[in-house]
Amino acid sequence: MFGAVGLTAVAAYLTIWGGGLQYLFNFNTGGMSGLYYVLLFGGLAISIWAQVRVFSMKPVSAAMLLALYAVLIGVTMTPLVAVALSVNPGSILMAFIVAAIMFACMALFGYKTVKDLSFLGIFLFMGMIGLILIGILSFIWPAMLGGTFGTIVCFVGVLVFALFTAYDMQNLKRAYAVIGDEYQKNQLAVLGALHLYISFIAMFQYLLSLFNRE
Repeated sequence: MFGAVGLTAVAAYLTIWGGGLQYLFNFNTGGMSGLYYVLLFGGLAISIWAQVRVFSMKPVSAAMLLALYAVLIGVTMTPLVAVALSVNPGSILMAFIVAAIMFACMALFGYKTVKDLSFLGIFLFMGMIGLILIGILSFIWPAMLGGTFGTIVCFVGVLVFALFTAYDMQNLKRAYAVIGDEYQKNQLAVLGALHLYISFIAMFQYLLSLFNRE
């Protein structure tokens, strides 16, 4: 999971400083380019496919898919990072530190708590679907995320994925206790890394958006 975060950081750095941003923007319309959407939805498709097929793949193959997904996320998040660099560069480090602290606390809580967190599953899934739909609609109507509504969305996003961290950590702990086969444990490790990576990156992005709101 930490390796995936590192790949994302490297991909974002190389995209920004290598001039890749010009290929992600459509300067005629002022929006994002077709390539950006291909990479964005391609990454989403890879993450879904990997989660569905992880137990039928070799752990090495699943890890390679995770690495590819991490690189795609790094590229597609560069517009957000570029805005932060131009407005408030310190917000990037602040968002990372806050996300890391929240992630560590919620992961520890999920691992240590004796309370069954399975009841959160349906609510977190619905929250995630709602956030995805809002994200898709924001591509059509960018102004919808302005003002108070956009701030609320950022807070909800941070809350949903913070709770997802605890929820996934508890599920991983229970699954490891039940699975006896080492090969399947390695497959589960990759799946767990993917889930936790998604939660951490989502928290970072929502926090970065929150810290750079006008």
